[in-house]
Amino acid sequence: MSEKDEKRYIPEGKIPQPKTELQASLTDARKSALKKYQEVTIGSPNIGFLIKYELIMGIFGSLPGALGLVLRRPLFRTLLGKVGSNVVFGRNIVLRHPQKICLGNNVIIEDNSVLDAKGKDNKGIFIGDNVMIGRNSVLSCKDGDLIIGKNTNIAMNCFIQSAKNVNIGKNVLIAAYCYIIGGGDHAISRTDIPIIAQEQIVKGITIEDNVWLGAGVRVQDGITIGRDSIIGAGAVVTKSIPEFSIAVGVPAKVIRKRK
Repeated sequence: MSEKDEKRYIPEGKIPQPKTELQASLTDARKSALKKYQEVTIGSPNIGFLIKYELIMGIFGSLPGALGLVLRRPLFRTLLGKVGSNVVFGRNIVLRHPQKICLGNNVIIEDNSVLDAKGKDNKGIFIGDNVMIGRNSVLSCKDGDLIIGKNTNIAMNCFIQSAKNVNIGKNVLIAAYCYIIGGGDHAISRTDIPIIAQEQIVKGITIEDNVWLGAGVRVQDGITIGRDSIIGAGAVVTKSIPEFSIAVGVPAKVIRKRK
């Protein structure tokens, strides 16, 4: 072993466990499989609520046609924190920690979407009136909060994650295959331990009112996109964008102002 390697060597047992907080919780040998399942799905030790959740999701979650649409609305209402009027639930929707999911009026959640409000200390997912969540899209909390303003449209196959605060304003257009990555970054300063064992750095994301994200846009953590801005298809937003801007490219750069 070289002198350089000796300086970076740490005896076995001294290296922090190479797992995220969630991994550490779900691979804890002291917990039963049932308890781990409850932590992931409902976030509660209440067996009665788990049984109700299993029955409703298992029997009615994939029920096709108009009958499924009619029955899911009142039944899902008993699982979620709040459900407004005239909400539409598609088939095969995944709801995790459902009591921390609040929906406004006239919300549409299309088939195969995931609403995951997972976390110990977070408030969860809040979706305003007249919002549409497209097919196969995922809204995921990692002990963070996610707020979506009214009249916002999220197209198919989008992924939005929050480990702190992700705030999406009113009248926002999010085209297909967009990633809003509010899960933060890992510190990388140390080379003597795995990256996965290093500190996580989370700042949050704000997308203000009337923004349009083109198809395939990636928004990194710590970003604010100002109101009435347009981000061109395929752009990667690594720095905050001022209001009334048009930005394109990798990394995204402002090419002109709308005003």
